[in-house]
Amino acid sequence: MMDQSMPRLLKADVDAAVRAAKDAFHRNSEWRLMDASERARLLNKWADLVNRDLDYLIELETLDNGIVVQTNRRFMSGAVNAIRYNASWADKIQGSTIPVDGEAFSYTLKQPVGVSAIIIPWNAPVLFFTSKVSAALAAGCTVVVKPAEQTPLTALALASLVAEAGIPPGVVNVVPGFGETAGAALTHHPDVAHISFTGSLQVGKMIQQAAGVNNLKRVQLELGGKSPLVVMNDADLDAAVQFAALGVFTNQGQMCIAASRLFVQSGIYDEFVKRASEFAKTLVVGKPTDLKTQHGPQIDENLMNRVLGYIEKGVSEGAKLLAGGKRIGKTGYYVEPTVFSDVTDDMTIAVEEIFGPVQNILKFETFEEVIERANATNYGLAAGIFTSSIETALQFSKHIEAGMVWVNTYLHFGNQLPFGGFKDSGIGREK
Repeated sequence: MMDQSMPRLLKADVDAAVRAAKDAFHRNSEWRLMDASERARLLNKWADLVNRDLDYLIELETLDNGIVVQTNRRFMSGAVNAIRYNASWADKIQGSTIPVDGEAFSYTLKQPVGVSAIIIPWNAPVLFFTSKVSAALAAGCTVVVKPAEQTPLTALALASLVAEAGIPPGVVNVVPGFGETAGAALTHHPDVAHISFTGSLQVGKMIQQAAGVNNLKRVQLELGGKSPLVVMNDADLDAAVQFAALGVFTNQGQMCIAASRLFVQSGIYDEFVKRASEFAKTLVVGKPTDLKTQHGPQIDENLMNRVLGYIEKGVSEGAKLLAGGKRIGKTGYYVEPTVFSDVTDDMTIAVEEIFGPVQNILKFETFEEVIERANATNYGLAAGIFTSSIETALQFSKHIEAGMVWVNTYLHFGNQLPFGGFKDSGIGREK
């Protein structure tokens, strides 16, 4: 839950924030009249300040949501890089000239859309704040950011650095609060032209409905997944075991792109299962502030109990528990890195998004079979395959229903790459 001392903004506060963003977007405002190259300079100044305060932001983020320090450091480095990358685009957003019949001159302009509402999740607040906000600012928009109620602190810290960088008042606004108050007010606001949301499918559908019944604001949604990772008989087994663990245990499994359905071909299944369970037991569990810790707590008690409930469901439905499966201690919301084998497609743990450190290993025989089974989900965010065959890799990439596909790796990102999925995983792309 949000710290009791943290203000919980209501509709009137959101109205004020949107009004400030709208005023800052006025055609004669300092922001709208600013050269694109100057916007880029200010964004790079912001990146400099984030980099200057990196250790403080890492500590604040770790205290706010429990991300272990070594993971947090990677996220923070990505945050700085995201700002710089988006800054580089500020003066390269171009229209085009179009030849038309007759004595006429025709051209297009790419214009900023206006006030953008940015609603970020709790699992990597700094990374989402910096990447989304810097992209909007590079395009010339103004923003109102609503952080998750569990993790408002780093959003406020980043906003203070925006001001220190010299970005004009009103361009970036932060409204801490709950979804049913601050979030709802933002999504229904007639002066908001665009929404970028990362979070649950349930809330994403509510946002899309709100946009439709109000001013048809543009919506970009990233809503989670049940991503398949396929390991073929000809895969590098050591690499596959390590990346499969990385894909599901990073950030305690609290990732929309977690490799939560692990399909292993029958020829290597038994050996893979053995190595995967052994690997999970080697992960160092501890305080997220400890540099040696590899696996920290879940965000809160509710999620911890949800994850433990899924583990109980897996056992009761017949999956074989090979590692973990229990809460660690009575203080903190720690769940052991958990590995199941003998998982079938109809089991709850293979169907629903768990958002926790639970690796589900399923067996398959043929490539055609695994494509059909991997696609048999309402989600379509990410996927991966481990194989030594380029033909198999290309066929997988072509036929798998996922917005992002990795081959012989997982969780490999770049600011140059579009991020997003198909089906219930959302609409639109972030780049």
